[in-house]
Amino acid sequence: MNWYLDVLKKYAVFDGRARRKEYWFFVLFNIIALLVLSFVDSLFGTYDPEVGVGILSGIYCLAIFLPALGVAIRRLHDTDRSGWWILVGFIPLIGGIVLLVFYVLDGTPGSNRFGPNPKGVEGGMAAEA
Repeated sequence: MNWYLDVLKKYAVFDGRARRKEYWFFVLFNIIALLVLSFVDSLFGTYDPEVGVGILSGIYCLAIFLPALGVAIRRLHDTDRSGWWILVGFIPLIGGIVLLVFYVLDGTPGSNRFGPNPKGVEGGMAAEA
């Protein structure tokens, strides 16, 4: 839960690096929150099947957009790629696969042009805790 809250504290921070753990825990908690909110939307009848989203889950998606974008860009920075690589996601099918591979890759060891290693380990490969 702390990984999720740390990303929210960096609401619109697009510089620096984010380790895999930070990114994937954020994604996991987002999925859980969206499932719960979608269930509550359907329970209260605020889900609109034409739009495909409910009021609560829609508000949550709008609120979480900038933190999600920020952590995704910081994750790309950890692999020594520019945040502009996120635009490759607009390419149907291939773009999502490319981004998934980038998000799964380990970050560059030591410092890179985007900042120090978020694992706190300089040089050499270290096992991710």
